Amino acid sequence: MTFMERTVEISESWLGRALKAIRSPKMANAGWTLFFLLPYLIGLVVFVAGPIIAAFAISFTRWDILTAPIFIGLKNYQNLIQDELFWQSLYNTLYYIVLIVPAEILLAFFLALAINRSLGGITVYRAVLFMPFVLSLASIGLLWAWLYSPDFGLINYALKSLHLPTLTWLANTTWAMPAIVLTSVWRNAGYYMVIFLAGLQGIPGELYEAANLDGAGPLKRLWHVTIPLLSPTTFFILVIAVIWAFHVFDLTYIMTRGGPSNATYTMVYFIYESGFRWYKMGYASALAFILFAVTMVITIVQFVVQRRWVYYQ
Repeated sequence: MTFMERTVEISESWLGRALKAIRSPKMANAGWTLFFLLPYLIGLVVFVAGPIIAAFAISFTRWDILTAPIFIGLKNYQNLIQDELFWQSLYNTLYYIVLIVPAEILLAFFLALAINRSLGGITVYRAVLFMPFVLSLASIGLLWAWLYSPDFGLINYALKSLHLPTLTWLANTTWAMPAIVLTSVWRNAGYYMVIFLAGLQGIPGELYEAANLDGAGPLKRLWHVTIPLLSPTTFFILVIAVIWAFHVFDLTYIMTRGGPSNATYTMVYFIYESGFRWYKMGYASALAFILFAVTMVITIVQFVVQRRWVYYQ
């Protein structure tokens, strides 16, 4: 057999195997799967991956939207390190996270324990507790700004009725961030409560019966059965709560505009002002990727540490 004949034979055998593989049921199913996923994949590339890549490129430029971008290398990142407002916004964001995440998780956990019962009308209570989460953040911010009003707000009115000192909540550098935290906890706790409730209802009742037969009281059953078996749910909520807390913007924009004296000036608010108030698109993009890096590092640390306290059945 000549070299040419051997080459033709090999190519024909390869082509035959390829055609046979394409005509196989698995490849047909894969083709249909790709066909139905195609609109999503196109949207992912155009509206997610594309803007991310473009923002990363813009972070190395000086661009005011009106003129052509100018490549400046790492200058934006170097300026960030020397920017006191950046460190202030990072500190405020971390302070917000430290306050809100434990408060949200603890409140949601105890609310889930309270409504994890077979009582008449319990679904109504669950719906009422979940309802703040479906409200728009704009309306929530306006509502709570009115409640915090030093002149006619209901919170100060209640403090006066109890003969307690009133506060200028949103105009006080000490209390402005806790006030926003309280608003966020009121809004988000119902959502995390539903997740905790799903986790509680997934715990087998036989474990509680066995613990009860061993003489374990309610607190011991809570500590030795409920909390360990609920640890995967708690870990999921912890990761989500931290990521969401890093991206706080709506309430600070509506209620305080970053004030007073930058006490509620968070990272995302800094990104917004850099890009859409000062028209420093390159600087804002660099800020966004710094925020992404910090969020990613903390999330990775959470996944590493969870091996020590999360119990998987």
